[in-house]
Amino acid sequence: MSFSTALSGLNAATADLNVKSNNIANVNTTGFKESRAEFGDVFAVSAFGTTSRTAIGSGVVLQNVAQQFNQGNLEFTQNALDLAISGEGFFAMAPSLDSGEIIYTRAGEFGINKDGYMVNSQGNFLRTFPVDAEGNISATSMSAANPLQLPPSAGAPEPTTLLSIASNLPSNAVGKFDGGTTPPSVLAINPLDPTTYTNSTSATVYDSLGNEHIVTTYYQKIDSTVAGADNQWQMDIYISSNDIKVTGSTTTITDGATTLVKLGETTKIGFNTDGTLNSTTPDPITMTFAAVSGTQLASGAAEQTITLNLAGSTQNSGQFSVSALTVNGFPTGRLTGVDISEDGLIRATYSNGQAIPIGKIALANFANVQALNKIGNTAWKETTDSGPVIAGEARTGSFGGIQSGALETSNVDLTKELVGLITAQRNFQANSKAIETNNAITQTIINLR
Repeated sequence: MSFSTALSGLNAATADLNVKSNNIANVNTTGFKESRAEFGDVFAVSAFGTTSRTAIGSGVVLQNVAQQFNQGNLEFTQNALDLAISGEGFFAMAPSLDSGEIIYTRAGEFGINKDGYMVNSQGNFLRTFPVDAEGNISATSMSAANPLQLPPSAGAPEPTTLLSIASNLPSNAVGKFDGGTTPPSVLAINPLDPTTYTNSTSATVYDSLGNEHIVTTYYQKIDSTVAGADNQWQMDIYISSNDIKVTGSTTTITDGATTLVKLGETTKIGFNTDGTLNSTTPDPITMTFAAVSGTQLASGAAEQTITLNLAGSTQNSGQFSVSALTVNGFPTGRLTGVDISEDGLIRATYSNGQAIPIGKIALANFANVQALNKIGNTAWKETTDSGPVIAGEARTGSFGGIQSGALETSNVDLTKELVGLITAQRNFQANSKAIETNNAITQTIINLR
């Protein structure tokens, strides 16, 4: 009996050494969780399930190799597709596009395959929840999560419909009029003659094909000698004739080398005595690219009307300045990168400045994570004892946040493992000594005469 007891101790010490060796071997494995050998003592029991008061015990048995899911340190990288979970949760992965099987991992070393899908180094596909244009999801069940594919472009361009310009027009600017005296009247703006306007600014707009067009607004301070012209300005909008296919009667200005086309009618701008914007005539201010207006776009784009908003404009003693210029619409863009927020929302960024939500990372958790089935490559599968998967979003409930550009390192404490090796070695030596002692006693008995 004492031989088998000591032998069980040798086996236990060997198992402990193996577990610690495996921990040490994976000290640099991303997302690895250290294991711990758990042992139990052995007692002979009677048929009634009881042990004798004088029972000594029959050795030790390896009960479990339990993984420890405490947080590993975060190691920051230069790759935006490297992801780490800070807190609880697992990434959900699909072995193939049409597979219903799900495996779980903490290793976030992701990349893009040839088809544009987000995958790990084993080729497993990252599962994400579908999102709407605002980045919101409609369901958090794991069955709703799908592999994520990056679109190659932002799709069809969006034509400009609104241009907003908030500027300050200098109140001390010299007013302009036509030079007449009986009575003076407003001078027409000629964009090729700087003496006919006070200031100007340009903006880029987009047509339905994504082509860029530069429109320029010219501002003229109306001289106060013109009847009713106090705090009054006029504005014209022009575009290069290269952008326009003139199809009707419209105003064009040329000096032989440059030809500009006027968009819409002249706008009158009035300010209050405190410098705030009072009115614009017409209201709203529009510029239309259509055959009926005589200013059809030469690019062959669809007809479009752009509204010009001057809200926020002022007239005071400061210099001419543009405090805000915003324009909607955008051209077709090409994918330039991926941005992943702490809540797991993935946005594709494009060369046209757009950042479009394309998915939200699906995180998984379990009631009993230690009962997950270890399948290698720092991955696990669901088991009956682990409980069903609990799916959700990062930074909600018990789920941790997602750190882009970082990886979770192994949670192995190398110093502790090295000390544990010494302890396991001493245990092995002690059990070997027990066998040696038992052997010596047996030889003594055999040699009795």
